[in-house]
Amino acid sequence: MTVLAIVIVNYKTPAMVIDCLETCMPELVDIDSKIIVVDNCSKDNSCEEIRRWIDSEQVQGQVEVVASPVNGGFSAGNNVGIKAVRAKYYLLLNSDTLVRKNAFKTLLSVAEQNPQAGLFSPRLEWPDATPQESCFRFHSPVSELINAACTGIVSRLLRNFVVAHPVRMEPDYYHWTSFACVLIRAEVLESIGLMDEGYFMYFEDSEFCYRAAAAGWKVMNVPDAHVVHLRGGSSPVKSQARLRKRLPRYFYESRARFFYQLYGKSGLLAANVLWIFGTLISQSRRIILPHKPRSVIEKQWRDIWVNFNKPLKPYIHPDDYDKT
Repeated sequence: MTVLAIVIVNYKTPAMVIDCLETCMPELVDIDSKIIVVDNCSKDNSCEEIRRWIDSEQVQGQVEVVASPVNGGFSAGNNVGIKAVRAKYYLLLNSDTLVRKNAFKTLLSVAEQNPQAGLFSPRLEWPDATPQESCFRFHSPVSELINAACTGIVSRLLRNFVVAHPVRMEPDYYHWTSFACVLIRAEVLESIGLMDEGYFMYFEDSEFCYRAAAAGWKVMNVPDAHVVHLRGGSSPVKSQARLRKRLPRYFYESRARFFYQLYGKSGLLAANVLWIFGTLISQSRRIILPHKPRSVIEKQWRDIWVNFNKPLKPYIHPDDYDKT
């Protein structure tokens, strides 16, 4: 059994994976470790490019490429990597990340000192070291109202339901953390199972942390460990949301699955109804203040009802989306 297994899921981002690997390798010199790069059926030259890099760096024994025959999404890809090696700790790492000095050692050290916690995340930051929000409360129907209203007074009145926590410089516990980089004890996986492959992408990290918390594990953020997260390298969702363009169907499928699993059918209905109410608030504000940007994403009124009647329906692969 190795001490640390790092799992990186690739989908058509071989250059990013190689950049990530180049920052990982110097940090693993004194750590018993193995890196598994899972190619999620990219159908391009990803595997060949990454294997060429492995050969050129002569790290064949430490870095392995596993080619998945299907693109099952973020959860499925990570599960392939987790199942490929036995380890004391598993670190899930996005392809669009760069590891700062001593990040791995810091996470492992804190994990050894805090046996009550099962998941540990670093401080995520931009290349200029500006921190990113990466620790959160669980999504709830009320948080859907807050997000849709996009109005300061609503956020202040309901601040205990705002999903994103402000960035803190001290270690602390949170409901869930971004899986762009997260260290997970093997005991957590043994007690609650692998990631839910019913999620193609998004909400799977929150759902996993919910199951971990239900089993008695804490989620800890370790801001002394720094990892650059370039964001958007593996998914267009964040960039499309900023532009208020229609989000991929898998985002709404994951949303429906999450709210149903945590709150039941009535909770999913409440999330949608409160989202509509929040949107009416933001739209009314635009009548008074027309210079305010619109908050509603294209076709979101319709898309929040995706899978409402069958919230646990298996995801639809992106190649099969209805683009109408």
